[in-house]
Amino acid sequence: MTKLKFALVAGEASGDILGSGLINELKKRYPDSSFEGVGGDLMIAAGLESRAPMERLSVMGLVEVLSRLPELFKLRKSLIRHWVNHPPDLFIGIDAPDFTLELERQLKEVGITTVHYVSPSVWAWKAKRIYKIKTAVDLLLALFPFEAQHYTKTQQRLSFVGHPLADTIANDTRLPIARETFQLSAAQRVIGILPGSRGSEIKYLARPFLETARLLLQRHTDLTFLLPAANEKRYQQLKVLIDSEFSELPLQLILGKSREVMAASDVILIASGTATLEATLLKKPMVVGYRMARLTYAIFSRMLKTPYVSLPNILAGEALVPEVLQKALTPERLCSEVEHWLDSSTDKQYLLERFTAIFEQLHQNADQQAADAIVLLMKEKGLLPDA
Repeated sequence: MTKLKFALVAGEASGDILGSGLINELKKRYPDSSFEGVGGDLMIAAGLESRAPMERLSVMGLVEVLSRLPELFKLRKSLIRHWVNHPPDLFIGIDAPDFTLELERQLKEVGITTVHYVSPSVWAWKAKRIYKIKTAVDLLLALFPFEAQHYTKTQQRLSFVGHPLADTIANDTRLPIARETFQLSAAQRVIGILPGSRGSEIKYLARPFLETARLLLQRHTDLTFLLPAANEKRYQQLKVLIDSEFSELPLQLILGKSREVMAASDVILIASGTATLEATLLKKPMVVGYRMARLTYAIFSRMLKTPYVSLPNILAGEALVPEVLQKALTPERLCSEVEHWLDSSTDKQYLLERFTAIFEQLHQNADQQAADAIVLLMKEKGLLPDA
């Protein structure tokens, strides 16, 4: 029985989902293998021995990360030293490119085969990063089909694997009964409020999103609201805010269950990020909002090479859903955009058709495809027998 040692590093909740699915798929093929690195609860449950809390890597924003740089450098140096001294058969960096690409580069220099799971957004900014990726990564696993064209200059080895979220949602038996889960009737109109999973996102978005809910309720008294918290820490952060300023709202604050919340909602008010892809695959009308530190946004907006910031619009190549950013992110503007989805049946039908096409494109059994690509790479590198 082939026994392999895999090292993996994920930096946030979306990477934890990808990593757990990949670990489970690799374990089916090589059940005696070991997995260590950095991951969240899902990866740990799948069998990862985590060498550091994933929360230490979960930081957003060019300005916000500065205060964490010494800690992040120290952690990366520690991981490199450990794996140079105790080399795995394969290293897999999952997203978090600012942290994992340098880790991959240094491990590859000492002869460790490296895989990067999730193409960095070179199509949106930092296009020259393709050259760094080439030096650091033996195999790039891409979630979206359009990404391959951006790596032709470097002839990067790349496999499009689809997105695991599409596969998970297709098989999630909880979704058709999501309203029952929250004791909601079929007749109730429900707004999902998802201000993000990071502390910085809650800081910038929770209050304007809840102020939007208050304004919506003044205009539509039949509405009810669901707000999922990503973890216990975010739950307590949100609970303090709601109890002190928004206790009158007909709102359920829920620990976890963000997918069920989105499935139960008629319209979703959501932070830009991976959750917008999940809402897309659930085929839900949404309003995307985001706010960050002014200096961070000034730098970010100058680097951006696409007209859109949200995944549904990027994938569709058109403005399917409204994006409300920075100074424009006011309760009045957000309320108006949500009301549009409550009222417009024609636009909702077109949205459903486009979202269905995106779902079908991304539903590729990604965990299996990713494992297949990794196994092929390892065979070609002599790390596995051909048979």
